[in-house]
Amino acid sequence: MRVLVTGGAGYIGSHTAKALAQAGFEPVTYDNLSEGHRWAVQWGPLVEGSLSDSALLRNTLKQHSVEAVIHFAAFAYVGQSMTEPRKYFQNNVTDALVLLDAILDAGIRTFVFSSSCAVYGVPESLPIPESNPKQPLSPYGESKQILERILGWYDGAYGLHSACLRYFNAAGADADGQIGELHRCETHLIPLVIESALGRRGPVDIFGSDYETADGTAVRDYIHVSDLAEAHVLALRRLLEQKQSLAANLGTGQGVSVAEIIRAVEKQAGVSVASRRTSRRPGDPPALVADPSQARSLLGWNPTLSTIDEIVASALRWHRKITDEMRSS
Repeated sequence: MRVLVTGGAGYIGSHTAKALAQAGFEPVTYDNLSEGHRWAVQWGPLVEGSLSDSALLRNTLKQHSVEAVIHFAAFAYVGQSMTEPRKYFQNNVTDALVLLDAILDAGIRTFVFSSSCAVYGVPESLPIPESNPKQPLSPYGESKQILERILGWYDGAYGLHSACLRYFNAAGADADGQIGELHRCETHLIPLVIESALGRRGPVDIFGSDYETADGTAVRDYIHVSDLAEAHVLALRRLLEQKQSLAANLGTGQGVSVAEIIRAVEKQAGVSVASRRTSRRPGDPPALVADPSQARSLLGWNPTLSTIDEIVASALRWHRKITDEMRSS
């Protein structure tokens, strides 16, 4: 069975493409390579194109006899979305509607959506259940919430069955060392701290040290990217078998602070990491920790790689391996 993976040359998309191939599916990656990497597409064909290109999308679905879609192709930087909301709503909403039109017209009714815990904003309580009010603090989170709402209406009107997977903080790298996290403009904490530990960048900025948390730094729920990828395969199987839409948090239920991440990297790398404290970033809640019980009950999902020690160790192995050639591609 062929599955279109939009954004499949990116970080989470490429790990999911590998998991799909291992599960017996054939991933067809659709990516414009603005953020993804050609070398990350290793488990099926690559179609290079934009979500806004309706003709290419429709031809791809037909040519490859696609039967389901997993959608990752979105801009995903909270800070950037605060200053460039047009960019985020254009790609994450308007262009996504072009994709939805194409798949509906192709007769496809199975859609796994890469959503985000950013739909919750500042949660009412921790850990966060799926029933928590959706009050995004950024255009990025708003764009995810808008598409979730659209998918709800499309289910009722067109029978498009979807799984909205709200991840918390993806981190880590493939255990085989074939793929890992490598962004052209890195904003994620763990790779930033590791790059600093390896002497490839300067001190790590800590955005906010006056939060109402145990050590004053922001707290997040970190989930290994390979565990995330497995959840997408499980969600796809459930949609194919039960044809019933769902939404589920993907996290561990354990919060880790920025300061604790720095200490974990220092422990694994055997060096001290310089840091500097600066002001909070707009759009950043103090703490985001998942209640993952629904993903466990609906999908049978049980993350096995998501301790902070394993996440940091796998990411460190990957970043030590990265070559200048991969960085520039």
